[in-house]
Amino acid sequence: MATPAKVSKPEGKNNHENADEAADKEQQEAIEQIDEVQNEIDRLNEQASVEILKVEQKYNKLRQPHYSKRSDLIAKIPNFWVTAFVNHPQVSALLSEEDEEALQSLTKVEVQEFEDIKSGYRINFHFDVSNPYFENDVLYKEFHLNDTGEPSSKASPIKWKAGKDLTKKNSQIKGRKRSHEEQESFFSWFGDHLDAGTDELGEVIKDDIWPNPLQYYLASEIEEEGVDEGEEEDLDDEGEEDEGEGDEEEEVEGDEEEGEDEGDDDAA
Repeated sequence: MATPAKVSKPEGKNNHENADEAADKEQQEAIEQIDEVQNEIDRLNEQASVEILKVEQKYNKLRQPHYSKRSDLIAKIPNFWVTAFVNHPQVSALLSEEDEEALQSLTKVEVQEFEDIKSGYRINFHFDVSNPYFENDVLYKEFHLNDTGEPSSKASPIKWKAGKDLTKKNSQIKGRKRSHEEQESFFSWFGDHLDAGTDELGEVIKDDIWPNPLQYYLASEIEEEGVDEGEEEDLDDEGEEDEGEGDEEEEVEGDEEEGEDEGDDDAA
């Protein structure tokens, strides 16, 4: 029996398979090289984080004397902090009229970042001794990150005077600006430790109000000035419109008089 002839594979198919293998190999090599480059970038980012932290620690210490001087000056302005809180849109949403009354005794707010900064911070609220709602002259709340990155918080207990505990008031009391399911009063925040990692009020005070509280203290005045300027512009526009209408009326009257004169001449 004759040996069957060998059938050769089409060259086109072989070339296509070789091209695919070469492309796959090239992509794999590119992926490995990208991974190496990314590792270098990650190492640089880690070094940057260390350096940035050192810079933040340095300038945090340099800012302290200025914060102290600012606090001394703020103490000369009555109701500075309650005004700043009321003018802040997020904080004001948590304030009832009774909260605002209690915060009128607030004389000083200070944010203290821990020395390494990244492990947490503490917010202190200093109150006048004549505060009619509670006996504490200082309330605080601290936020911590442990070695594993787990957040936690703690705060000073509020020593309410008889019948003055705002955290037990109904959230629908008269004057309530907005009902809040989890937080009936601003002061309930001191006892809320369920989700320390996403404490919006603490972050707003630390990152938004504390760096520049003056902008919120002056916010209502700036808005009033803007309203006054807008009203003046409206009055100016109305005056210009009235003048324009007067000119148009004079022109119409002039045209009518000219028409009457021409009619008299024709009749003559």
